[in-house]
Amino acid sequence: MAEADGQEKTEDPTGKKLSDARNKGQVVRSKELGTAAILIMAAFALMMLGDYLGHAFVTMMKKAFTFERDVVFDPSQMKVVFANGIGEMILPTLAILVALFIAGVAGAIMIGGMNFSTEVMLPKLSKMSPLAGFKRMFGSQGWIELLKSILKVTVIGFGVWGILHVSFADILVLSSTPLGSSVEAALDMLLWMFLILCLSLLVIVVVDVPYQLWHHKEQLKMTKQEVKDEHKDQEGKPEVKGRIRRLQMEAAQRRMMGEVPTADVVVTNPTHFSVALKYDAASGGAPRVVAKGVDQIALKIREIAREYEVPVMSSPQLCRAIYHTTELEQEIPHELFVAVAQILAYLFQLEQYRKGRGKRPTALPKEFDMPEGFKY
Repeated sequence: MAEADGQEKTEDPTGKKLSDARNKGQVVRSKELGTAAILIMAAFALMMLGDYLGHAFVTMMKKAFTFERDVVFDPSQMKVVFANGIGEMILPTLAILVALFIAGVAGAIMIGGMNFSTEVMLPKLSKMSPLAGFKRMFGSQGWIELLKSILKVTVIGFGVWGILHVSFADILVLSSTPLGSSVEAALDMLLWMFLILCLSLLVIVVVDVPYQLWHHKEQLKMTKQEVKDEHKDQEGKPEVKGRIRRLQMEAAQRRMMGEVPTADVVVTNPTHFSVALKYDAASGGAPRVVAKGVDQIALKIREIAREYEVPVMSSPQLCRAIYHTTELEQEIPHELFVAVAQILAYLFQLEQYRKGRGKRPTALPKEFDMPEGFKY
């Protein structure tokens, strides 16, 4: 939809965009890095294991062409001779193949990491379309691949010219040396030439890897609208989020109102605030807030308190101090212990007086002295 609106893709891909692309198998890769890694490893493997491989080859040839006269007339011996010869080549060949496999995997995952996606394996009609193939061939990516190919030919060409120029005298000397020595020297020279040519591919890698990183990022860039849509999908639409918050607040209020009948006292600022306190003497803790609210919620708390005969005490400063400093289910600050204790003691004495077990308690002051920092 964003593309249809003509918006340019100017925004960097988000984490979700990168993750989705990775799940689809769209990760950054450099074919030049993988090729260079395999060729360089092949050169080193031949240099390290060349003698081993050569001796195994000589041994295989000796076993293949050295045999008793009776073996010639026994067809069943052909399999034995063949198996013995091949057996000599298995270990050195396997060692080189394992080294090449490791280099191939390392070169492939070095900049994109390990990734497995079944979606890449699925056939796509777009890849079989001739029109899409022509677009890839003559599009910007096709021209870039052509430039890389020209660069590879140029680098390797200069490398070959440089090697031949430096080694020309040594190559001429081979013709005047004994056959065994000349073959060994020629093989050694060829290995070094091969290694140098493979190392020259690192020039291509240094150019290709930054380009692939940039190209991958450009492919995944997003429009501003796409970023907004993704944010909405992840965070939810504002109206849905608002409704969820309202439902959560309503549920919390219902739970809070259900605690009011269990309170020991409701302290109010008669016009705006109400806090319901509960004191559990058995726990030995301080009184805690089981409900609080302002305006309509405060009025509802007072209505429920009167319905269930929970004492309601008016103390504006104390009520505001508790409301602003204490959350639900938290104990009141110790700075307010004295004032709240006086209210609870007064209510206890008043209850005893009504039961005829004591004298009428002294009326509480209209306001309590609030410590600094608790005056609201």
